[in-house]
Amino acid sequence: QVQLVESGGGLVQAGGSLRLSCAASGGIFSWFAMGWFRQAPGKEREFVAGISRSGSSTYYSDSVKGRFTISRDNAKNTVYFQMNSLKPEDTAVYNCAAGGDLYNSNYGSPLAYNYWGQGTQVTVSS
Repeated sequence: QVQLVESGGGLVQAGGSLRLSCAASGGIFSWFAMGWFRQAPGKEREFVAGISRSGSSTYYSDSVKGRFTISRDNAKNTVYFQMNSLKPEDTAVYNCAAGGDLYNSNYGSPLAYNYWGQGTQVTVSS
């Protein structure tokens, strides 16, 4: 019964920052590769960032490289998502997700993840 709970979303002005957290329970956290996805109203879910089980490898979509940073603390069963220089186009519901020991080519696919959080809203005003 793996459960993922996101927090940290909110309303910020363009150029501001937020840090999202995803707390996991019901499984051995270090066994899971983790990812962040986002979905805006009327649009498809898109990959934003991923991190390997140990945290040694990270992956980002081109749209957020250099602005967002994914990290994890396996001792706290938590993955973090530091979001800087936010833009209005970053507005979306952000979900964290847990997969297995993913190949690097699979991190960007929602189909590679087995468990999903409920989502947290990020709204960036201009």
